[in-house]
Amino acid sequence: MTDTPDLAPDVTLPRDGGNEVCLAALRGAPVVLFFYPRDDTSGCTREAVAFSHLKPEFDALGAQVFGLSKDSVASHEKFRDKHALTVPLLSDEAGDVCERFGVWKEKSMYGKTFWGIERSTFLIDAEGRIVRAWRKVKVPGHAEEVLEALRAL
Repeated sequence: MTDTPDLAPDVTLPRDGGNEVCLAALRGAPVVLFFYPRDDTSGCTREAVAFSHLKPEFDALGAQVFGLSKDSVASHEKFRDKHALTVPLLSDEAGDVCERFGVWKEKSMYGKTFWGIERSTFLIDAEGRIVRAWRKVKVPGHAEEVLEALRAL
């Protein structure tokens, strides 16, 4: 990242519950976007549950938190209901937003190479600037680390 934070891309995505979220319309308050590979997998579930658990603390700081993957809205709704998630989940089925944030990466597992979402989180300030980016996120303690970074804004 450079000394001058980049503006977050102006994107609009469908979310669980049937509405849309427009990032530019959220200016005036901080936003946390956490990109995760897939609904209802162990690491993604732990991450979404951790952010949901801390949602009241993010809310108290005036921040909005969103999870984002390429899964469908219907998949997000099942995932949300199964795990009692309280953070909204955005669907980027086409992958455009993943590309724009640079999280669509070539990955490898068990000797096979494939494309997927690199678990990443972005803290966006009230002016719409990306002030912190976490790449290749390890789930344990991550939501707490993001909350501390938000407090330091």
